[in-house]
Amino acid sequence: MTPKEFATQIVQQLQQAGFQALWAGGCVRDQLLGRQPKDYDVATNATPDKVREIFGKRKTIAIGASFGVITVIGSKHSGNIEVATFRRDADYSDGRRPDTVEFTDAREDAIRRDFTINGMFYDPIADKLIDYVDGRADIDCKVIRAIGDPEERINEDKLRMLRAIRFASTYNFELDETTLKAVRRHAAEIKVVSGERIGAEMRRMLKHENRAIAMELLKASGLLDEILHQGELLHKNRANWRTRTRWLEALGANGSFEQAAWIMLSKLIKHQGLQPTVERWKLSNSESATINWFESNVLTLSRAHGLPWSQVQPLLIHADAEQAVELIRIQFGENHEGFLACRQRLAWPQEKLDPSALIDGGDLKAAGIQPGPVFSTILKSVRAAQLDNEISTKDQAMAMAEQLSSKSDLE
Repeated sequence: MTPKEFATQIVQQLQQAGFQALWAGGCVRDQLLGRQPKDYDVATNATPDKVREIFGKRKTIAIGASFGVITVIGSKHSGNIEVATFRRDADYSDGRRPDTVEFTDAREDAIRRDFTINGMFYDPIADKLIDYVDGRADIDCKVIRAIGDPEERINEDKLRMLRAIRFASTYNFELDETTLKAVRRHAAEIKVVSGERIGAEMRRMLKHENRAIAMELLKASGLLDEILHQGELLHKNRANWRTRTRWLEALGANGSFEQAAWIMLSKLIKHQGLQPTVERWKLSNSESATINWFESNVLTLSRAHGLPWSQVQPLLIHADAEQAVELIRIQFGENHEGFLACRQRLAWPQEKLDPSALIDGGDLKAAGIQPGPVFSTILKSVRAAQLDNEISTKDQAMAMAEQLSSKSDLE
């Protein structure tokens, strides 16, 4: 059973039990946009207890029951489906989540949601759209608009400001002017949202091919200054900012989040590196390592044509080398000498790009060289000489190692 079939079955079972049940939110939006929904959510007037009674406690999870949400467990192929009771929300004292909820009907549930395109319902049994917020009209007009008063929607949940930017950029829709003005007035309040949630939204925007549109909207809304958190921003220099958005556009559909984040953050903040923002966004260790590796090595690789091979080779065998070389192409063009040198060498067979070392630590020990910090220095020096074609045999490598060891002993 597919997720769609499972979601339809859940609606059918709830309706057969005498309740109203509908698909809700993003899956309805995506269906109207002609996109395959990533997941399906069901909304119903059945209370959480009734939902568990209908599907059985062994097939449900009540983690979100306090907010009216029950997870119905499906198969490996169908996945799980969240079933939420229609609700209205009380105050949002923390600017993120409602303090309490009250169960209600479909209309009330729709008008407490964030944007009109996310506020529609669909009955898959009757094949009927239920639209209390004019979401279908805004999809047709390609507009992202807050439901009701955008000030109220933002006061309820500050993350909605970033979500507005993400939806507008991802779908290449216009951001309703009243909604945009409300975001501008409240932009500084994005700080109440955790860095991890901000990072998650930025990851989704920067992974998408419309990332340049997202960055322009972040700038226009005033959110960019806030999510970068500190520093004098170079995006206030129009030429610098336009260069960066051009690079973001050039990444295309295959560009990675790490590449886009580096373009956005590298040297963007005067007198500071990109690390404070990377840390605030709570990026994964892998993402942080890749972005920082770009920061340390893209410039070096752009000069590959004029540098010793021993300086360039360790960078070109790195796991992120291909992405870094693509960044050079984007910045300097396909005819840039550094880019051409890197591409040519990356096309070499493995034995030429990364030949086996002439000697290792075992060879040094066999020669009577005492283990210690000097081991690493000797091996690195011998490896550099090998790559630069200064030596080519094991005997030459050992002779150099012994010479370096003797020199170290004298020092």
